Parts: sequence; structure tokens; C-alpha cells
Amino acid sequence: MSRNLILRGKDRIVLNATVESYLKYGQPVSSGAVVQKRALPDSPATIRNIMAKLEEMGYLSQPHTSAGRVPTDKGLRFYVNSLFDETLFSDDLPVLESPALALEKGDFASFLTRVTQLLAEQSDNLGFVISPRISKMNFHHLRIIKVSEEKVMIILMTTFNLVLTEIVDSHHHFTQLELDKASQYLNQHFRGKNLTFVRDYLFKELPHYKLSYENEVNKLTALLRDYILQEEKENQIYLQGTSRLLGKANLFNMDRLKSLFQNFEEKVKLAKLLSDFISLDRVKVLIGAESNIPDISDCALVLSHYGYNNQILGTLGIIGPKRIPYRRIIPLVDRVAKRLSQTISQSQ
Repeated sequence: MSRNLILRGKDRIVLNATVESYLKYGQPVSSGAVVQKRALPDSPATIRNIMAKLEEMGYLSQPHTSAGRVPTDKGLRFYVNSLFDETLFSDDLPVLESPALALEKGDFASFLTRVTQLLAEQSDNLGFVISPRISKMNFHHLRIIKVSEEKVMIILMTTFNLVLTEIVDSHHHFTQLELDKASQYLNQHFRGKNLTFVRDYLFKELPHYKLSYENEVNKLTALLRDYILQEEKENQIYLQGTSRLLGKANLFNMDRLKSLFQNFEEKVKLAKLLSDFISLDRVKVLIGAESNIPDISDCALVLSHYGYNNQILGTLGIIGPKRIPYRRIIPLVDRVAKRLSQTISQSQ
């Protein structure tokens, strides 16, 4: 069903023609410019009347009385929804091939960095990828190794043969023998599950364990709890292309742009904000204040998710000014997310 239920016919055509002209040239659009696009055979006077009506409805605004009109966030939203109503996601598009999308075993961090660079270069905006949380990934095999008295390393092989490692702060002291037994226990009883499931299961079942095992299970449960709490505070986000936004500083409020760059420095905060937008939509577009994040109210976000089978692993996308070429950027983000998911799946 169409997402645009208000405008019909000529109003819709004029609005979309106005938005496309504004996105391309960045200048207020006159009725004469819409006529030149030959979107409608009507006279400039008729087009001007339609544009005046669209302004009254909140889709366009007029910066100066003698100038043309520019789309509001509401107008941009209508235009983007119109793109989704079209066959924007065509399976006829060629498969996105790039060396950046070649996954080498055990090299997941640099792989995600390359994907982020690809997004930035192809969009000419800021690209980002949020790394999966290990605790949410179903594992085929894992091992826990003692690094120091207060740190252990979790080495996890996912069900699609991707090897991930993480250093964990532990408030409990383990011997390597204890960690080997814990690893063996987890592999025997929880293969195909994730560490969040294991933590919840052990916490629930702890009272049922015999006294001789209670201490070991309690320490393992505490270790998993500590790790997942640590993980939630340290969402990993990869960013590329900040200089590209600086090159478009005239499209932003400078105070908000400075604040946005401060968020880039606080990557954990930014990752948390962007992770909140994960949805089952193939691609999600947030324009201006729709994000409910004041620092990016001058921006547009185009996001998608990547994963394996029905398991969402993370989010990726671009951040740019509201005047981005949505018709090109939306399929780009979709294709990168789709190709990333295929790469992960084919690594099994």
C-alpha cells in the first residue's frame, strides 16, 4: 500500500519535481523551473498556484517573497516515500562487487572498516557500520583464555565460521583449568545458542545445581554478566568520511555540526543512538527531526541492517545533509547491506 495518501495527481508531480530540482541544484525552485522539467504541460501560472497550495499544506516553504520555494522536512518525507512506492529496489541491478567486501578469515574488524570506507566513498557522505555484539551471536565453538588475574579472552566461532575475540574484565579470579572446563561445558550444552541465552539460563538454573558445582557455575554466570554489561557500554562503531561533511559545512547549522563531531569522538554514545534505529525495514530513512536527536536535526540518515539468516547482527548506513541524492543513496545502502550479509553467509 502507498505510504503517501494525501497528495494526488498534479500536486504530487509538482512537489516531487520541486524536490528533485532542489536536491540537484540547492537553490529555491521557481514555477518556471518546474515547467522546464516538462513534468506537466500546464502554464507557469498553474504551477505557481499548485506550489502556493503545497506551501499552505506545509510541503514547501518560501525563504524570501521574491524567491522560489524549497521543500520542508515534510516535503522531503513525501518525496522519499514516493521513492519507496516505486520499484527502487530492483533485483536487476548488478551485484555490488568490491575488494572491500572480501572477508578474510579472522579479519572482521578491518573488513568492517573497508565496508565503512566503501559507503563513504560511494555516497560522498559519512559512512558508518556498527559491529555485532558477540553476546548476541550464536556460536559453534568457543574458548575462554586467562590473560591476567583480572582479564580473560573470549574466542568465539560463530555458526557461520566467523572467529571473533573479546577481552573481558572479570571480578572473579579463574585458573586456566577452570576456564577450560567452563569452555567445554558451554560447547557441550549450548552449541548453537548465544552467550546472552547462556547467561539467562544459568542464572535461572543456578539453584538446581549440586553444591559441588554451584561455585563454578556462579563464577561463570558472573563472568558472562560482567561481559554483557561491558559490551553494552562499548558498542563498536566504524566511521569514515567526516571530512566529507566538513566539505559541506554550508548545508549545516555550525553549532549543530560541531556538536555532531563531538558525538563522533564519543563513539559509544553515537553507536547507542544509531543502534536504537534498528528495524526490520529493508532501508530506513530519517530526515531532520525525525531522528529525535537534536545534534543531527540538520541531517538525513539512511540505514539498513545486516545479518545471517534471520539473525540481525548490526546496522550500517550513511549520515549526510538533508539534501542528499536519495534516489541513488537508498539503493546503495540497501545493496551494501545485502552484499555484506551474503559475504558473512558465504563464509560458512
